[in-house]
Amino acid sequence: MNDDRAHEFLLEDLSVGAHAHGFGRNAEGQAFAFRVRGSTLHVEVYRDDLDTDVPEEADVVAVAERGVNDIDLTDERSIAALVRDAVAEARPVEGAEGTLRSLLGRIGGVIDGI
Repeated sequence: MNDDRAHEFLLEDLSVGAHAHGFGRNAEGQAFAFRVRGSTLHVEVYRDDLDTDVPEEADVVAVAERGVNDIDLTDERSIAALVRDAVAEARPVEGAEGTLRSLLGRIGGVIDGI
């Protein structure tokens, strides 16, 4: 893959319908996930150095919400466009932890579980 395409918005999974959901990578290469609940699209963007397939709350660095009343939830292109716009406009989470703090939190969780 050439460098021009290395960091493009990419939807790796997209399920359509009233409970549409999926995941992918933004233009900066960060993982994100989205889901539709009720009439709202919820997007979570995760930290750069994410090393797990199942992110935790501490891994979320930005969020976005968008209404879905004006789009066709059975059309992949409509959902993809809405998700792309929401990911691009995601706002940083207040108090988002840095990489070191997040890592220490994970280690603490493992130690607590022992």
